[in-house]
Amino acid sequence: MGPGMKKVSQWILSSLRVKMLAMFVMLTIVPLIAVGIVSYQKSFRTISEHSKASFLLTADRLARDIDVLFQDTARLLELENHQAVLRFLFSQTDSYADAKDILQAFDLYRKTYRNDSVLNISMVNLYGRGISERRGVFALNQNPLRNPHFQYLMNAPDEVLIVPPDEMLPQDRLDGFQYDSEHVVSIMTTVRQRITREVIGFIVIDLDADTVLRYIRDAMAGHAGYFYVADSAGKPLFAADSSYGHLLPSAADLAPRLDRKSDSFVEDGPDGQIFITYTTSADTGWKMIGIAPLREIVKDAREIRRLIFLSVGLSIVFTIGLYVYLTSRLTRPIQILKHKMRKAASGFFEVKVRPAGTDELADLGNSFNIMIEQIRMLMERSIREREQVRKAELRTLQAQINPHFLYNSLDSIVWMAEAGKNREVIRLVQALSRFFRISLSKGRDLISVGEEVEHVRNYLVIQQMRYSDILDYEIDIPQELRAVPILKMTLQPIVENALYHGIKNKRGKGRIRIYGASDQDRTIRLSVADNGIGMSAGKLAELRGLLDDPLVPQGESEPDSGFGLLNVQRRLRLYYGPQYGIVLDSREGAGTTVEITIPVQGGTHLEESVPGG
Repeated sequence: MGPGMKKVSQWILSSLRVKMLAMFVMLTIVPLIAVGIVSYQKSFRTISEHSKASFLLTADRLARDIDVLFQDTARLLELENHQAVLRFLFSQTDSYADAKDILQAFDLYRKTYRNDSVLNISMVNLYGRGISERRGVFALNQNPLRNPHFQYLMNAPDEVLIVPPDEMLPQDRLDGFQYDSEHVVSIMTTVRQRITREVIGFIVIDLDADTVLRYIRDAMAGHAGYFYVADSAGKPLFAADSSYGHLLPSAADLAPRLDRKSDSFVEDGPDGQIFITYTTSADTGWKMIGIAPLREIVKDAREIRRLIFLSVGLSIVFTIGLYVYLTSRLTRPIQILKHKMRKAASGFFEVKVRPAGTDELADLGNSFNIMIEQIRMLMERSIREREQVRKAELRTLQAQINPHFLYNSLDSIVWMAEAGKNREVIRLVQALSRFFRISLSKGRDLISVGEEVEHVRNYLVIQQMRYSDILDYEIDIPQELRAVPILKMTLQPIVENALYHGIKNKRGKGRIRIYGASDQDRTIRLSVADNGIGMSAGKLAELRGLLDDPLVPQGESEPDSGFGLLNVQRRLRLYYGPQYGIVLDSREGAGTTVEITIPVQGGTHLEESVPGG
């Protein structure tokens, strides 16, 4: 059982009203939901399959209509057997009688088959001499075999070739006639001698492609979808305008799915899932493809689902209303006691229960009042003890800083004494004396910002005597901030860290800048910036992670370069609270900036002056 289910189970078992509600639900809602789910699944499956089957039948009807169209048109190819046609194509000289017979034959075949979709019938022999309905007898300016379609038919003389609109260029038309629309489908085949079966010419029938588009529009009528005709590779050949045109998948994506005679499947589209069905024309090999948003295909089923959910929802509302009416008088005293206990659990220990009567609930209320009073006393004692512990931790952290700096300072004095710099040693000892006088501060842990700045200035004087060739500094603290109290030894460890881990490892002279400002929310920001070597992004992320939770001991993972920063961060967090402390920023090769944020008032967790002040 997961955590969520455990919480629900505990909530049900802990409330009398919930138990009664669960009983009502088990007796009324659960059977209704079960019946609704079964009904929905059955109706959804039935209606969805019906809609998909209807969509596929429409695609089949479209394929049959197109096949019948081309079958009717292909009957006109019987003209290749007409004796006048054979003489005209085989002869090298013009024959008015043959041309007249051919044109009469064109007219006869049109009247016989009554195919209004045919735009033109034309034929040409291998020498470029031809005849058409629209132009009559004509001669081509170029060899007809340069036409790629005729080249294909020369190699496959028994085939009937159907050329879609975009594959027949205007200059490839036999008689050069320009139609009002370029949407023309050409049906062509060879004309051969009866005995030798030698190819002597070609016959071409131009069909109005708008007839195919009409079939597509008829198929789309009454369907919330989109139909189009594509070649065997999925490339669209005929497509009507529709608001669903943006759902048209690319030929590259669709081609792998068109390897069967007919099929249906669901794909992810730009506006959700789309249903795709297709069937294959037996005569042309073209694919009749229908696409529609799946939500439209199953729209009726979703209406049924909405009705079922509405019925179940109304039943739940009715059951809950009945439950509230029946239990409001039975559980009200328990609800009042529960409310009081929750307020006590949130930390409000002034809450009291006013028992009415002498029953078990009244006795429970009196016991609750006694318990709350005892908890309040224990909480006050715990707060006092925790405050003493934090004061002790603050003193311990403070004691860690002075020996660390004293070690470095005495090392500088020894180095100068060995170098014979007696006057510098005297100046350094005097600065060190002033430094420790402020460090001691008569036992106070809070000093003014001005004293803290003076403390840092003495430290920098000491270090500048040793590192005069690499160290320069600037202190810019506004006068109005100098009287604000601050935790002692806040800036010096950070400045020391900037010197030893930033500037000392830099080529050339480094600079430390100390500046401050105050915000309108009575917050002071003191910054220590250096132009030292900085640190890498990985090192910066590691140190920021330690600064985010400095009160947790880090053990061996605590870096030496971050000792001063972590020590100051722990002291600031213990004294001022977790919302204050250090923010670190650094760029490798460009330097490091440490910003310290403290409130104008004293600490929020300890007294302004800890014992010993």
